Amino acid sequence: MSIRSFEIKRPELLSPAGNFEKLRAALLYGADAVYCAGQSFGMRSAADNFTVEELYEAVKYTHDRGKKLYLTLNTMPHGDEYEDLKKFLRDIADAQIDAFIVADLGVMTLVKELLPDAEIHVSTQASIVSPEAALAYVALGAKRLVLARELCFEEIRAIRERLPDDVELEAFIHGSMCVSYSGRCMLSNMMTGRDANRGRCTQPCRWNYIVYEEKRPDLPIPIEQTELGTFIMSSKDMCTIEHIPELVASGINSFKIEGRMKSAYYTAVVTNAYRMAIDAYFADPEGYRFDPEWQRELESVSHREYCTGYYLDNPMDNAQLGTQTGYIRDKAYFATATDYNDVEAAKLAERNVEIENKDGRLYRFVQRNKVKIGEVAEMISPSKIGRAFSVNEIYLPDGSEAESAPHPSMIFWCRVPFEVKEGDIMRAGGDQ
Repeated sequence: MSIRSFEIKRPELLSPAGNFEKLRAALLYGADAVYCAGQSFGMRSAADNFTVEELYEAVKYTHDRGKKLYLTLNTMPHGDEYEDLKKFLRDIADAQIDAFIVADLGVMTLVKELLPDAEIHVSTQASIVSPEAALAYVALGAKRLVLARELCFEEIRAIRERLPDDVELEAFIHGSMCVSYSGRCMLSNMMTGRDANRGRCTQPCRWNYIVYEEKRPDLPIPIEQTELGTFIMSSKDMCTIEHIPELVASGINSFKIEGRMKSAYYTAVVTNAYRMAIDAYFADPEGYRFDPEWQRELESVSHREYCTGYYLDNPMDNAQLGTQTGYIRDKAYFATATDYNDVEAAKLAERNVEIENKDGRLYRFVQRNKVKIGEVAEMISPSKIGRAFSVNEIYLPDGSEAESAPHPSMIFWCRVPFEVKEGDIMRAGGDQ
């Protein structure tokens, strides 16, 4: 097939949905599609994931909003697991899942056998790094190819130029990276008996290590790269918010965010930032300018040091290994705005508390972390960066005033000087 030009298309924004709460957050904050897993056969078994019944409900919820849901079946199951896989596929046959993300050829064959109309997306676990590999999977019936993280922009464009127009490319644009090539790692299985290739990775690459000389076991030697500790295998996190034009120009059809095990706050904020950036680019490609506030939003979530993955660096020259221990913690997630409650509003009125006055309006929230009078907070809304305000009034459902909302999942009312809608997120403001 000869190399040719290709049409630049508006990319899909694909967000992680480790459970129903995260699915709702992803869709509310701008995802065009979500990816999730059942209780087995997904590469993130430690996520909450979905039962069969929940998958049916999740697909309906997603489709009702005009969005898509993809199911991950990207583990490498052993032979004795296939009967369970067959049962699972038969159980979800009528769920109307939009596509199945697979890595194993046996799984791909079984899906096509039991669900002949199913759309197949080949997982990044398949390590597609060439036009030849991409075309081979297309010949087997793949509709979309999730590219290996180890590719640069030029290599992705070369793959795109060799593919038919109706075959899509998907690539990760944000989130954790694995030091092992495309996530193919045996370290977890060797050290803990939990197979990373069947969704149970314990991330031993993030641990600190010490060398012992054979005849001197009492003289441990730390493996040090810096004075802060050991980072010989721990990857940085990917963040490409500054490179939307290059991602689009590469011919990527779906921009994928990693993080099914992260919080709903992470899902909402990261999806929101990329939604704003993508929309800004397509509103005016020639006049597009990167907004540093988008980066500030991404700095507010839990993450390791950021890098641009391998889009701009050869992994052999720069392995993108971390230089800091652990995570850079996210801002405190105070609360989520909920439905208006007339009974509670009436109780506030009985105590002569004004729902709306010159200082703003009282809105109803469900607590996630303690928030108290005097806090500087920010409100996150779809397609908006954090807006700061002071927490000056807190009321309980019985209408009484409170100094704080200290209890998990408690309901409280707080005055905010601008409009708040259901699903908006209140977080710590300032430099916290």
